Amino acid sequence: MKKLILVQFYVLLFGTLFALINFSIELRDWLNYEPCSLGCAPGGQVVNPFITPCFYGALFFLISFVLSCFILKKSKK
Repeated sequence: MKKLILVQFYVLLFGTLFALINFSIELRDWLNYEPCSLGCAPGGQVVNPFITPCFYGALFFLISFVLSCFILKKSKK
């Protein structure tokens, strides 16, 4: 069971990093009034990154990762 918790921890860690990096790229593009470079908007529009799927994905990955950290901490006791 401990191996499964560690695998979950690392998968959520890499997923969280990936999602946050994509969101930060979208945020940078939005703050510089550039079109979304990740394909979040058709036609090269400038899109608010807080209403894109990348933001919600990053948010849920972060919540899941924090919960996984608590589970891992409890399993080590």
